[in-house]
Amino acid sequence: MAVLTAANPPSRREGLREPLPPPLAAARGPARVRARAALWRFRFALAAVCLGVAAAVTLQALRPPTPPTVPVVVLAHDVPAGTALAAGDLTVADVPAGAAPDGALRTTDDARGRVTAVDLPARLPLTPTLLTDTVLAGPAGTVVVAVRLDDPAVADLLEPGLHLDLVAARLEGGPGETVARRALVRPAPDGDAPPGGLLGAAPTGDGPPVLVAVTPDEALLIAQASVSSRLVAVVVP
Repeated sequence: MAVLTAANPPSRREGLREPLPPPLAAARGPARVRARAALWRFRFALAAVCLGVAAAVTLQALRPPTPPTVPVVVLAHDVPAGTALAAGDLTVADVPAGAAPDGALRTTDDARGRVTAVDLPARLPLTPTLLTDTVLAGPAGTVVVAVRLDDPAVADLLEPGLHLDLVAARLEGGPGETVARRALVRPAPDGDAPPGGLLGAAPTGDGPPVLVAVTPDEALLIAQASVSSRLVAVVVP
């Protein structure tokens, strides 16, 4: 009779798997290969940077060179006619050489102490034709005459820089005649009023004369009218 016996159970060692070996360390390629890989990953960003640099270089190459500048003396603020310029009235500005007026003054010393011939706005470059060395001079093309007005009180109210129309009213009556238009009132020199009357003639009335800059033809008309007419001043813009 056969005897059945249980088979021997598998040993514990046979039921366990052998542990896996540790993974191998990743091998790093050469530096050249790594650099190529990095460039490939960031290729779009690098392309954008290169395009920006190329555009900037192109714009810089095409930009016209900055024009040369020269220093010129300009007014720091509006200055009326007949003003003796002081340091606070003047400043120096750099302007393109092609925009500087001919003969423009370059240093404030060239303009300090000189007198404005006409009303001048701020930031205007100064030239010798806009200035005079004495208050008795007028703008270019004019002469300065001393006028005695019919009403001496009016002369005290007139300030340098005003413009006047001078009207000759005949003593015997009748229509008046305008002998000067937009005559520029000039400041009186320091000290007493200039002696004598119109153009050095003997004074014909009371009150100080008014110095005005007019054209030579108007000066002749004023001289003729002063003999037989009364001169009336009309302030105009």
